[in-house]
Amino acid sequence: MSRIFPSSRFALKFGWNSKANLRIFRACAMDAAGRVSNGGGSVVRFPLSSSSALVIQKGDITRWSIDGSTDAIVNPANERMLGGGGADGAIHRAAGPQLVEACRTVPEVWPAVRCPTGEARITPGFMLPASHVIHTVGPIYSADSNPAASLASAYRNTLKVAKENNIRYIAFPAISCGVYGYPYDEAATVAISTIKEFSNEFNEVLHYIFGLM
Repeated sequence: MSRIFPSSRFALKFGWNSKANLRIFRACAMDAAGRVSNGGGSVVRFPLSSSSALVIQKGDITRWSIDGSTDAIVNPANERMLGGGGADGAIHRAAGPQLVEACRTVPEVWPAVRCPTGEARITPGFMLPASHVIHTVGPIYSADSNPAASLASAYRNTLKVAKENNIRYIAFPAISCGVYGYPYDEAATVAISTIKEFSNEFNEVLHYIFGLM
């Protein structure tokens, strides 16, 4: 598994939603992360460094957990943090109505904005198997002046929030690749390169693909 602190383990998991997109992500991840060390089918393993690895797998992020106390899934939220479509809506439905009520208590940084693009916030997971939800807002690809920087910030700040809250295991969806229109290949490159910034802090990184069907 992965280590943030000497006494903690931290696993990264990443979400996708089709076999075609998984193939695209896999190809781009090979370029960003290096050669495949093992894997087959819909499960692929990549080395991130001499002491960490990335694993890509398809599944349902709302059903994922490790221990129900130090794990979190990442919600690709909008700036209001009150639910939406796609994975955002599915996570809210699975977590139950307490999640949106918890989101309402997050202070607005300006009217109707609780989490600006590229930032991250954390709430309990409520009815989800995972103990926490980390909400992050990715860029709208066609509207952001520097979408790669904004997407990298979303991943980076999510990982920082996880560390600050002693989250040991975290599952990512494909941030900004739904209605926000981020191309799969470009998103994969940004995601892997940003996660690699943290790889030297871990003994091993597990990075799975989860898709909501």
